[in-house]
Amino acid sequence: MNIIETTKLSKFYGNERGIEGLDMQVEEGEIFGFIGPNGAGKSTTIRTILSIIHPTSGSATIFGKDVTKFGPEIRENVGYLPSEVFYYDNMKAIDLLRYSASFYKKPQKETEKRIHELANLLDLNLHKKIDDLSFGNRKKVGIIQGLLHQPKLIILDEPTGGLDPLIQQKFFNLIREENKRGATVLFSSHILGEVQRLCDRVGIIKEGKLIEVQKISELLKNSTKRFKLAAKAPIPKTLFSTIKGVSEIVQDHNELNFLFRGHLKDVTKVIAKLDLVNLEVSEPDLEEIFLHYYK
Repeated sequence: MNIIETTKLSKFYGNERGIEGLDMQVEEGEIFGFIGPNGAGKSTTIRTILSIIHPTSGSATIFGKDVTKFGPEIRENVGYLPSEVFYYDNMKAIDLLRYSASFYKKPQKETEKRIHELANLLDLNLHKKIDDLSFGNRKKVGIIQGLLHQPKLIILDEPTGGLDPLIQQKFFNLIREENKRGATVLFSSHILGEVQRLCDRVGIIKEGKLIEVQKISELLKNSTKRFKLAAKAPIPKTLFSTIKGVSEIVQDHNELNFLFRGHLKDVTKVIAKLDLVNLEVSEPDLEEIFLHYYK
């Protein structure tokens, strides 16, 4: 079952493109990574599927229900952490979280216990006013707000900004635990290492369009290879620069490094003609693959 599904989803701001013709499916029980640079359309996609903003055209469903028709019902089982959080500055964190909890059909005793458990885990002082909290601590309030009702779907938009490395690790463990509990997670980020360590599949968005969706393991294993060649004499870059799928060519004396995506025979037939002293073929990290798509 697809927990999230969009069909030809588009959002324009006047003549400015937000997202265009987006077809995306997030399967039940997975952690789906959604990556792209700032301005690619990640936040617009999230705000549209949550019906915070209305699409120009196309449709989206969550739990099989149209987001524009069943928004309040859907949001009862969704936890959302936006990239930037804004609250009532004069409220204490605990009062804000209790107020947020009142919108859900959960017993007060249950949400109160959950708030304190999460606050202890994230090392948040609940009795400070929002105005007195640092950016990182305000982000912790947002995390608790999004998880206090144990939602079936968790949507995270650039969630780790402002969190120190120790809290980030606790946060990742928390999301994994929520996923094991049965929650589906949409994890939007431009920090590729986070997506690589946490997600099952990844969707890459470029200029408002979804250009690739794959399992992380398949994306790393099959799509792109890093070649490192060492020869007795300098290797002309032109031997490989004309091959379709070759990018990121770097020459250092008698060594040549490049990324390649395509049929291996296209490069091996050129390599076979060289007098090499060493050859390494490895899997690049997600960041290198991402840059390849953005060429």
